[in-house]
Amino acid sequence: MRHDTVLAETVGIRGADDDEIEAYTARPLDGGGRGGVVVIHHMPGYDWSTKEIVRRFAVWGYNAICTNLYSREAPGADPDDAAATARAQGGVPDARFVGDAAGAARWLRSLPTSNGKVGTIGFCSGGRQAFLSALELDVQAAVDCYGAFVVGTPPEGFPLQVQPLADRTTELRAPLLGLFGNDDSYPSPEQVDELEKLLQTHGKDYEFHRYDGAGHGFFYWHRPLYRPEQCMDAWNKIWAFYGKHLAK
Repeated sequence: MRHDTVLAETVGIRGADDDEIEAYTARPLDGGGRGGVVVIHHMPGYDWSTKEIVRRFAVWGYNAICTNLYSREAPGADPDDAAATARAQGGVPDARFVGDAAGAARWLRSLPTSNGKVGTIGFCSGGRQAFLSALELDVQAAVDCYGAFVVGTPPEGFPLQVQPLADRTTELRAPLLGLFGNDDSYPSPEQVDELEKLLQTHGKDYEFHRYDGAGHGFFYWHRPLYRPEQCMDAWNKIWAFYGKHLAK
């Protein structure tokens, strides 16, 4: 069911170390219990395209929130400037991300329309963080959209300096949906294969979908990377996955 009337606003929530951080939220205005979605922005930051995704989830009947993971690096800055600062520091530390995402999930569950179920979704660096959220947090579903370095280590000089998470696959606590382009380099098809083998070996609940003719960022409708056919199919996979795991 699609919702014509939604409330979208910027709020302050408590994140890692009880810091107050900025977040963008959207939710339907009708009553009734519903699941919540933590949207994890890509490396380019807390930008207008990410906020559009938050609103899209509200239209589709979910309470949604995206925290500004760069709030501390460059509070109030233009998203491009904030992202540049974060890149210079190698990205957001994993422990801090987990604290911020936990705060976002807590905020969603505090809403009177929450049914208590929360999913996460991330794009690019956020895809890896969505996987991390399924290791560390009480979430009921996680969506990894071409998250780099779940498997493999960033090359020297890469703007994201993080450790792989593949050796923690046994700790996965939530069903995982993975959406990948076969023309991507980070993650490459071989790295996706490696992760899938680990998920199979450890008996995890997952589904992967891979798209020919698509590379990194194929969801980005405002960039040449956009692949409309593949993107629309991927959105349909997301609606089905969350419908299964976040509904009452």
